[in-house]
Amino acid sequence: MAYAAGMDDARLEDFVAAHRRLFVLTGAGCSTASGIPDYRDEQGAWKRTPPVTYQAFVGDVATRQRYWARSLLGWPRVAAARPNAAHRALAALEQQGRCELLLTQNVDGLHQAAGSTAVIDLHGRLDGVVCLACGATTSRARLQLRLQRANPGWASLEAGAAPDGDADLEGRDFSLFQVPACERCEGLLKPDVVFFGENVPRARVDRAMAHLGRADAMLVVGSSLMVYSGLRFVHAAMRLGVPVAAVGLGRTRADDVLQFRVAAPCGEALAFLLDDAERPPVTPSAVAG
Repeated sequence: MAYAAGMDDARLEDFVAAHRRLFVLTGAGCSTASGIPDYRDEQGAWKRTPPVTYQAFVGDVATRQRYWARSLLGWPRVAAARPNAAHRALAALEQQGRCELLLTQNVDGLHQAAGSTAVIDLHGRLDGVVCLACGATTSRARLQLRLQRANPGWASLEAGAAPDGDADLEGRDFSLFQVPACERCEGLLKPDVVFFGENVPRARVDRAMAHLGRADAMLVVGSSLMVYSGLRFVHAAMRLGVPVAAVGLGRTRADDVLQFRVAAPCGEALAFLLDDAERPPVTPSAVAG
């Protein structure tokens, strides 16, 4: 059944109440209210230049210098971000024993900060760093200190907020920016996240699919599903006969198979899961009616 844009919140509440083992997939729209920008507009098109690819990051020194310089400015915003009503609502769903799994495409760790524990970070976590040579891991906070020490003055530059810990820092010469190497083996360091052009680890996908096989419904929250790594789970749900609904502003790549979509900010649409004191204020112009 195709979705009907603007379905009211009552239908979502009924959908959640009718299914006791929800498989929840979240995307960038879940974190925008926490001050973390998203990549796409309501039509699913890029709002900005697409992010750096894995191939460019590992293959080009200049790309890595530009990436880490911008990350030096962008990481503090992610580190300071706090869960919003959508994260808290999904944590409440788990506490009620009604969430089979929360699979997130986000890399900000805000679901766990809100109290969710049954979480798989499909694309990894931005608060970790991995060496591509020896596999050693370290915290992004530790690397931030090393970046600051190696590049005095850069941290004080003005830069605009961008998705996933990036920052808009244009008109700069990045050629002198110093990128620290692995402290163990001098290897190449990379955020412990899945870049565009990189595959999600197979074991991670298989583990999520096993949870989907035990679910009785799927709820997509704040994802346009434009990236196949998330869309594949909707396709799998269709094969299993698991109904799928969605919440969020803008179209999704699966609109033709959704039971329905609530076109509203995620926190507002999921507010029925929260106590009155925790509910966000409603934005009338943003809620389709």
